[in-house]
Amino acid sequence: MNKLPLKGLIVLEFSQYLSGPSAGLRLADLGARVIKIERPKGGDACRSLSIKNLWADDSSLLFHTINRNKESFAADLKDPDDLLLIKRLIEEADVVTHNFRPGVMEKVGLDYASVQEINPRIIYAEITGFGKNGPWNHHPGQDLLLQSLTGLTFTTANKDDNPTPFGLSIGDTICGEQMVQGILAALIRRQKTGKGALIELSLMESLLDFQFELLTTYYASGKLPERSRISNGNPLLGAPYGIYPTADGHIAIAMVNILRLATIIECSALAQFKQEDTFIYRDEIKEVLAAHLLQQPSEHWLQKLKAEDIWSMEVLNWQQLTKEEAYKCLQMEQTIKASNGNQITTTRCPIRMNGQRLFSDKPAPTLGEHNESICREMGLVSIPDIQQ
Repeated sequence: MNKLPLKGLIVLEFSQYLSGPSAGLRLADLGARVIKIERPKGGDACRSLSIKNLWADDSSLLFHTINRNKESFAADLKDPDDLLLIKRLIEEADVVTHNFRPGVMEKVGLDYASVQEINPRIIYAEITGFGKNGPWNHHPGQDLLLQSLTGLTFTTANKDDNPTPFGLSIGDTICGEQMVQGILAALIRRQKTGKGALIELSLMESLLDFQFELLTTYYASGKLPERSRISNGNPLLGAPYGIYPTADGHIAIAMVNILRLATIIECSALAQFKQEDTFIYRDEIKEVLAAHLLQQPSEHWLQKLKAEDIWSMEVLNWQQLTKEEAYKCLQMEQTIKASNGNQITTTRCPIRMNGQRLFSDKPAPTLGEHNESICREMGLVSIPDIQQ
């Protein structure tokens, strides 16, 4: 698009790893100018955090997936001269984000109250692990640890399985998305009132909010949700909701009348149950269904189920998914070029605006790449040295 909705907005990102930078990624996709403020030595810790030893250039592939479309300004916040430059940048900024532990920004004089004195219109958004107060406020705010503490690991897998985390950093991702929501709401408010705002989030609160359905039923009943013994899909839902093996793969079946399902797949044993039994005898029903579905390949069952408009799908891995036309027509992939010329294929912003997909081929910045250009543009008198 020629003019993205956040064009002209300046975001100073003091964040590292995933939660805060993922928010910056989305703001950049929507047109904001996101400037990462990084340590001169090493920069964002995510630069050296590789997955399966995958590197794009001097920085990890993981860093590139979260920090494309941004600029990098390296500064030592403990150095008075560098700190003065940062305060000059704050004068020009619209948004400041960070995800440090409580007290870190206060120590360098960049807490909300101090930043607000520099720029009263600033939107200051911060993420912590557990909130700034309370007995856990200095525990490490790491995604797996938060999934474990918030009970999320007891919603996944089957009843007799050990607690199982999501296969991705779901807390970081959700908290980053909610940071964007808070920032956008504060920007609208500022447009109306001229006032800045402090936006506070924590991984713990985001993961609790993520479980609002299950927690609401727990608050009402005082009882913990029970996972199915087999094919657990959602602890609150009865049979057949879940994933089942077939003769050559797996299929997912969502909500459906159990007697109608029995007729469609010609399973007489399933027809012995009533619809009101689907939660009371959830495991028994799922055992009957699982044994029946093993007799034929996935396509056999899906043809029958889809012909009757039953909510069902084949379970695909990424190799299978990316070959499907339904995936290809979404055009979710985009290519960016790292500083050493390596091509990186990643996902695009999932939002469309006025029918247009939002692509950006600007790679993640090298450490301190934009120090000189930013200093010149904003009339800053000195340029911090970059020490790798």
